[in-house]
Amino acid sequence: MSSVCHALPDGFVYLRDTVPDIAHDIRYFNYHNFVGRPVDGYEKAECILTSQAAQALKKVQAELVPMGLGLKVYDCYRPQKAVDHFSRWAKDFADTKTKGEFYPDEPKETLFKRGYIAHKSGHSRGGTVDLTIIPLGSTPKEIFIPYENLRRCDAPYEKRFGDNSVDMGTGFDCFSGLSATENPRITGTAMQNRLLLKRVMEKHGFYNYEKEWWHYTLKNEPFGKTYFSFPVR
Repeated sequence: MSSVCHALPDGFVYLRDTVPDIAHDIRYFNYHNFVGRPVDGYEKAECILTSQAAQALKKVQAELVPMGLGLKVYDCYRPQKAVDHFSRWAKDFADTKTKGEFYPDEPKETLFKRGYIAHKSGHSRGGTVDLTIIPLGSTPKEIFIPYENLRRCDAPYEKRFGDNSVDMGTGFDCFSGLSATENPRITGTAMQNRLLLKRVMEKHGFYNYEKEWWHYTLKNEPFGKTYFSFPVR
């Protein structure tokens, strides 16, 4: 039986019910995201995916655990109403309260043109997930205080927000060229971590969006042409 009360459309599951040990840090449910507030459509901090995507992540997690590592998800299924919220935010050029962390060198006016914001998202089909790798037994992440002491998402690891993930070269949702998965300016441990995530995700049926190290889509997603807007709850 599901640990969450709400029924889902056929073909969708709560990730917690398939892989209970994958960590959740659902950023669009709270204030620690580029919009700077909870996003429309996120009523609970849950990861919802198609059953196929959830089963594939179960295999990824099983491969990482013997290494002392595991997955943490930032975003999974995304309602269309959330995508619409992103679009409205991107057009409000006066609202730059999160710029210091998420797009410190990028003018807000260019976010659509550069592909950081779009009017449609593969997340709304249920087969796309934003995620990272964390050490098993890692300490909790730093407590986020909205709009205070923002630190650049592309700063060195020890100077960024204290996420409990391994070093991936940038923070999540960093609107910077450095977020591109194989950007040659990312070297050493950070690149090794990116390539580890890429290898295990590809092995189990996902492909990466090359501009975002955290963004993966199931290759054979069951709803490849359908965009949903039921809430995350």
